Amino acid sequence: MSSEPTRGKPVRLALLGCGTVGAEVVRLLHEQAGDLTARIGAPLELVGIAVRRPGRQRGDLPVDRALFTTDALGLIKRDDVDVVIEVVGGIEPARTWIVEALRAGKSVITANKALLAEDGGTLHDAAADGGADLYYEASVAGAIPLLRPLRESLHGDRITRVTGIVNGTTNYILSSMDTTGAGFTEALEEATELGYAEADPTADVEGFDAAAKAAILASLAFHSRVTAADVFREGMTGVTAGDVASAKEMGCTIKLLCLAERGPDSRGAESVSVRVHPAMIPRSHPLASVGDAFNAVFVEAEAAGQLMFYGRGAGGTPTASAVLGDVVAAARNRLAGTRAPSESVYAHLPIRPIGEAVTRYHISLDVADRQGVLATVAGVFAKHEVSIATVRQSGREADATLVIVTHGAPDSHLAATVAELEQLDIVRSIASVLRVEGGA
Repeated sequence: MSSEPTRGKPVRLALLGCGTVGAEVVRLLHEQAGDLTARIGAPLELVGIAVRRPGRQRGDLPVDRALFTTDALGLIKRDDVDVVIEVVGGIEPARTWIVEALRAGKSVITANKALLAEDGGTLHDAAADGGADLYYEASVAGAIPLLRPLRESLHGDRITRVTGIVNGTTNYILSSMDTTGAGFTEALEEATELGYAEADPTADVEGFDAAAKAAILASLAFHSRVTAADVFREGMTGVTAGDVASAKEMGCTIKLLCLAERGPDSRGAESVSVRVHPAMIPRSHPLASVGDAFNAVFVEAEAAGQLMFYGRGAGGTPTASAVLGDVVAAARNRLAGTRAPSESVYAHLPIRPIGEAVTRYHISLDVADRQGVLATVAGVFAKHEVSIATVRQSGREADATLVIVTHGAPDSHLAATVAELEQLDIVRSIASVLRVEGGA
C-alpha cells in the first residue's frame, strides 16, 4: 500500500497584497507545498494576486507573472476562489473586499488589525451571513500562537486579565533606554536605523497600533465586542531617561503595556477595562525580561492560572507563518465541510471608563525646598483619597525633587490629585507621571 497521502481537489487561494508579508506568504506556499498538502489532504493553488503595480520588479518571487492583477474585487468574485488572504491593511477598500468574500461563502484570512479593531463586528456578521470562516491570527503578535488559544483552547475557562507587550518598536526603544540610559529621541533614532521603526513612527509610539491589538484581545478574552475607540490610549513619547532611572531605583522597568481586565464597575456591575499606556513593572514580573523587539502576552484565567505567550511579534516571515497556519485551518474546514468557531460575544459586557480603573501612580515633582512642603503635598493626596506608599526626596537649596508612589486608587482620583498639585505655588513642575502595574 502506498504511503503517499490521498490528494483531494485543490483549495484555491486569492492573495490581496504582495508587499513584505504577501511576498513571504508566496514564498512559504512554494517552499512548503508538499508539507502543506500532506497536512491539509489537498494541494493549495494560488490562482491570483491583486496588487497596485503588477509590473513592479519583485526579485526572485517564485510565482507566474500572469497571476498578478489590479482588479481585487474581480479576483475575489471568481468562482474558482475558495480562500481569500488579505494582507493589504487599512480600512478601505480592505473592508469591502473582505465583506464581499465572506458573504459569498469564501474563507478569509487577514492580518488587518486596524480594520478588525475598528469594525470587526461587520466582518463577523458577514462571515455568519455567508457561512464562511474568518481567521486573523496574524493581526496580533505575529507568529505567536495567541488568538486561537483565546478563541478555542481557553473557551472553557474564565479569563480575568490580559497584559501584553504587543508592539516591537516601542519595546525596542524602551529596552534600549533601560540598557544604555539613552533618551527617547536617541533610542528612536537607533530603532529607525535598524529598521524596527517606520519613517513615521506615530502609530507605534503614540500607542495606536497597540490599542488596535488590545481591542482584538479583549473581544476574544471577554466575549464582548470591543473596538479601538473603547481603548484608553496614552503614548510613550513623554518617557524620559530620568523616568527609566527612577524605575531602576524602584526595582522596575518601563514597558508600553496593553491591559484588558474583567471586573466590577463603580456600581458593581460586570464590565471590561481596556487601556494602553507606558507603565513601570517590577523586574520580577515575567514581562519585564521581554527585550529587544519581542512581544509577549500574559494571560490570567480562573482555572488555568497564569499563562505566557512569547516570541517575535512582527516582520514578514513571522507574520506569514501565522497567515499560513490560518490557511491550513480554513482549507481543512473547507474539505471537511465544517466551519471555524463563530464569534463569541454572548457576554455583551460594557466598557468601564478609565476613571474607574484602579491603578498606582509614580509622580515626580520639582518643589520648593522649604518647611511644610511635604505636608502640603501629602494633604492633597489625602483630600482625593489616594494613599501614599513611598516618598523619596532629593535636592537642596531653592529646589528639590519629590518622587511619590501611591497605593492603588481609581484613576479619576489620581488624575484629580495631579491636577491640584499643578496649581500649588510650591510645585515648580510635575516632571513625570507614570502608572505602576504588576505590584501590590
